[in-house]
Amino acid sequence: MLTRQQKEEIVAKLSEELKSSPACVLADFKGLSANDMVALKRQLRQSGSTFQVVKKKLLAIAFKNNNLEIDPKSLDGQIAISVSPDEVTSAKIIFETAKKNENVKIVGGVLGEKLMSVDEVNALAKLPSRDELRARLLGQLQAPISGFVNVLAGVPRTFVQALSAIKDSKES
Repeated sequence: MLTRQQKEEIVAKLSEELKSSPACVLADFKGLSANDMVALKRQLRQSGSTFQVVKKKLLAIAFKNNNLEIDPKSLDGQIAISVSPDEVTSAKIIFETAKKNENVKIVGGVLGEKLMSVDEVNALAKLPSRDELRARLLGQLQAPISGFVNVLAGVPRTFVQALSAIKDSKES
C-alpha cells in the first residue's frame, strides 16, 4: 500500500514527464508474463522511453495536472504508461509487442496536448521514426551528388577508353 506522500511523488513525477514529453502510450498488460514484461521494459529503456505501471486514479490526476481529461474507469485492465523521447518510439515498440503477444493491448495515448484513441496510436506506430526519416533524407541528398560524381568520372574514363582503342587499332 502506497502512502499519500509516495502517491504525490508518483503524480508529480508523472506530471513532469507528461509535460516534457511529446508523446506517451497507455497499454493494458494484464496476463503478460514477468519475462515478457522485463523484455518489453528493456526494449523501451534502450530506446530512451520509460514504462511504468500506474494506478488509474493517479494517472487521471497526472493527466488533469496537464489539462488532459481522462476517465480512469474507461481504461480496461492493468494500465502502464510509456513516455517517449519522440512521437513514435513508444508507440512502435508497444505496437510490435502487441502484434506478437495478445496480452499487451494499446488503450490510448497522448500526442502533445491531445488524447489519442487506440486507432490513432496504431497509426502513429506505423509512421517512420525520426532516425528513419533522417536516413531517407540523407539518401535523397546524396543521390544527386553521387550521380554528378559518376558523370564527372565518365569523361576521363571515356577518354582513356578512346586512347586504348586508338592504341589497339595502331597495333593491329
